[in-house]
Amino acid sequence: MLADLVRTAVARLLADRGLDITSLPEQVTVERPRNPEHGDYSTNIALQLAKKAGVAPRDLATSLVEALRTQPAIAKADVAGPGFINLTIATEAQGAIVEDALKDGYGTGSELAGQKINLEFVSANPTGPIHLGGARWAAVGDALGRVLEARGGDVTREYYFNDAGAQIDRFVRSLIAAAKGEPAPEDGYAGTYVSDIAAEVLRREPGALGDPETVREVGVGLMFEEIKRSLHDFGVDFDVYFHEDSLHQSGRVDEAVAKLKANGSLYEKDGAWWLRSTDFGDDKDRVVIKSDGNPAYIAGDIAYLVDKRGRGFDLCIYMLGADHHGYIARLKAAAAALGDDPDSVEVLIGQLVNLVSGGQPVRMSKRAGTVITMEDLVDAVGVDAARYAMIRSSVDSSLDIDLDLLRKHSNDNPVYYVQYAHARTSSILRNAADLGITPGEDFALLTHEREGDLIRTIGEFPRVVATAAELREPHRVARYLEELAGTYHRFQQDCRVLPRGDEETTPLHQVRLQLVNATRRVFAAGLGLLGVTAPERM
Repeated sequence: MLADLVRTAVARLLADRGLDITSLPEQVTVERPRNPEHGDYSTNIALQLAKKAGVAPRDLATSLVEALRTQPAIAKADVAGPGFINLTIATEAQGAIVEDALKDGYGTGSELAGQKINLEFVSANPTGPIHLGGARWAAVGDALGRVLEARGGDVTREYYFNDAGAQIDRFVRSLIAAAKGEPAPEDGYAGTYVSDIAAEVLRREPGALGDPETVREVGVGLMFEEIKRSLHDFGVDFDVYFHEDSLHQSGRVDEAVAKLKANGSLYEKDGAWWLRSTDFGDDKDRVVIKSDGNPAYIAGDIAYLVDKRGRGFDLCIYMLGADHHGYIARLKAAAAALGDDPDSVEVLIGQLVNLVSGGQPVRMSKRAGTVITMEDLVDAVGVDAARYAMIRSSVDSSLDIDLDLLRKHSNDNPVYYVQYAHARTSSILRNAADLGITPGEDFALLTHEREGDLIRTIGEFPRVVATAAELREPHRVARYLEELAGTYHRFQQDCRVLPRGDEETTPLHQVRLQLVNATRRVFAAGLGLLGVTAPERM
């Protein structure tokens, strides 16, 4: 609401002065300042537009403040520093925030409407259970998909099934060794899960040891079904499961290579074919066809990108592990070499995850030997705590998850802190219903400092979701919910919502009840974006 008001005022001011308004951004940033003395909100719109409008930032801010002071929703507007604008909203206008929060779809937007987005995440090798890095991408990727959809994006969640290449060969040799009761090959895979799958292969196909292709087909299929089941149990399902092998079997890899040869983006050297990726910003040229005639891994990546764009996706987001930094430049270079827009490709890199218990690293898995799995984490703390812990930190940094903390039913546990706040709002609403108290709408009565803090925090939700979508950072939603929980707890300490004993119900009780209802809806919406449940009782 406030951002729209500021944007309208800026557009009118520039138009009145005969200045260019084509550069006015669709979204005007209006944020809460760190220092409450600076007002309820602050915007840097004058700094953004001054140069393009040919006006000094502070002069533009001063004119804009004069226009904003005439708005009934603005109680106070001042210029700060080189051209920031600090705003204090009128008490009456706070009611509009509560009313908005009570509407279905609060926090959603349309800035991504019409954009078809392919979101590829997890894509773990089908050679073992999903490890912690994959679990982080499962949680973050699913939350990012929800956030992008909330802002209007048409999102397809895709899993790239790596069923071609040397890792599958090693997995099959490991299954055969386990079926024979032999140790795993030196370059193979160990863990009880390998023995379990090998036994199931023999149960289904008793003669499989004489046919490695049967072991491959059945064993890899079983592993992949287990991966899909564990992801589903984690609350993550995909719209598309794309098989890497299909690119090679269908000839699409050969077609992509032929296209690059034809447009001069490949050259031959030392018997191999190289992509001129340095021409497009990569740090080195990449081998696409090796000297033995076999395609390098990037050949499949190129064909896969062609396939995605051919399916009509405007944006292809890849969420990859910490050891994939080189993919950022090479995928963008591949897009450019194909004559495509490099900005149609985004690569997000996630850092490592470590488990800690009793102050010590947890290193052993129940089923997968030395690799800690997603199922180990879920078994230890549950789906909600596992997902929330994975999402609430930026993927740019490594993550230490304290199992002891996540098991606590206390405010030290961030997911418990947020869920408990939602449960408290639900409890108040249930108690009010039992007492026959209905929410009121005389928002002018909400003059207490804690009420104002809570309303302004509620009002931040749409901006937080929009920023999380724009920056691909769903952790911003989690951190916001923790801020909202703290603000709500302080409100409840200082502002009595329901009457005590025989105390008469007043309009203030009723309008505070409506504020609690709005808060509950924002908690539920925010937790829903993270794929975490919003319990009504705890």
